[in-house]
Formats: sequence, C-alpha cells, structure tokens
Amino acid sequence: MSQTDNRCRLVLVVPDIADIGERTKALGDALRGGDVASVIVPQYGLDDQTFQKHAEALVPLIQNAGAAALLAGDTRVAGRAKADGIHIQGNAAALTEAMEKFSPKLIVGGGNAADRHHALEVGEARPDYVFFGKVDGDIKPEAHPKNLALAEWWASMIEIPCIVMGGTDPESVLSVAETGAEFVALRLGVFGDAAQAASVVANVNALLDEKAPRFED
Repeated sequence: MSQTDNRCRLVLVVPDIADIGERTKALGDALRGGDVASVIVPQYGLDDQTFQKHAEALVPLIQNAGAAALLAGDTRVAGRAKADGIHIQGNAAALTEAMEKFSPKLIVGGGNAADRHHALEVGEARPDYVFFGKVDGDIKPEAHPKNLALAEWWASMIEIPCIVMGGTDPESVLSVAETGAEFVALRLGVFGDAAQAASVVANVNALLDEKAPRFED
C-alpha cells in the first residue's frame, strides 16, 4: 500500500479557461506536481461541441498522469472522449438515472447533497462517490463548514467514499482530511495562480502525508 492509499487524496477541478491551450497547460503543470486521484472537468458555459474538443485534449492528459478523468456536463461527451466517468451535478433522480445507464462501465458520482436528507437520497443510488459542495463553490479560503459537517457525519457511517470541495487556500485540505473524507477537491486553490500549480500540488501532498489522519484498513 502506498502512502497515499490510506489517507485523504487530492481531486482537481479544472478551472474555467476558455482557451484550450492555456487550460491544457495549466492542468498538465498541476498533474506534474504529485499524486492526484481524479480530475473533474466541468462544462461551465461551453457548448457541447467545444466541450467535446476540451475533453478530447484533457482526458488523455489526465489518464496519462494516472488519474481518473470525470466529466461534468453533457454525458454523451464522456463516451466520445473515452473519459473514466461522469460527475452528475443534478439531484438524486439524475444520479440514479446515470447509474442505471452508465454504471459499472463508467465511474458515476455526484452531489447536490445540501443536507443529510438529500445526502441519503443520493446514497440510495449507490454512486461511486458523493460530492459535498459545488465544483465552483470555492469562494472563501476555507472549505464551507456545512460541507465539512456533512462529510464528518457521512464518513462515520456510510461506506460510499466522499469528495469535499476545499477552499481557495490550499491548506484547507487539512480540515477536509480531518473529517474522514476520502478525497478533497481543489480548483482555485491550485489554479488561482497557474504558474504555481505544480508546486501547490506538491505542497498539498506533502501536507497530507505529514498531517492527514490515516484510514483504518
């Protein structure tokens, strides 16, 4: 078992950059920084055709770095771009439908679980993971306290892994790790200054190696 397998791991959320070359470079730099479990690629405001082009450039880059490529947007694009999975941003019904259609061929996870009741509804679909927060919800330096509380409750009683959206401060990963969550997502915390992306990913991994609690076997 490697050191990263028994502690909270990093998930990257690709930032909203319209230029495909800039976006690819920023992500490539970040992935060179160290361990990344998966990368979520949101559609943001792109039309389906442009999203497809972005996905075709980003998916191989993500996979070559040993991470899972998860697309959040038009699910048809995931199949065409040979992504590893889809991130559903809708409610429990949308997630259930996606599970029936795409699992187990693709990883299927998602969120919109704003409280315990909705989290349990999402859990009933038996997704591969539950996401607490929004993929663009990193508007403060720290992770949202509500998401931390949900993750702590979830991790203590439910086996489905969870990803928690961190804040704009990369050190927010520690408060997420302390909840028992398996994964912490960063977007602006890594890509806020794209030139620093690789060193931020390296620093985050070092911080998690040093201070994140270890999971029981």
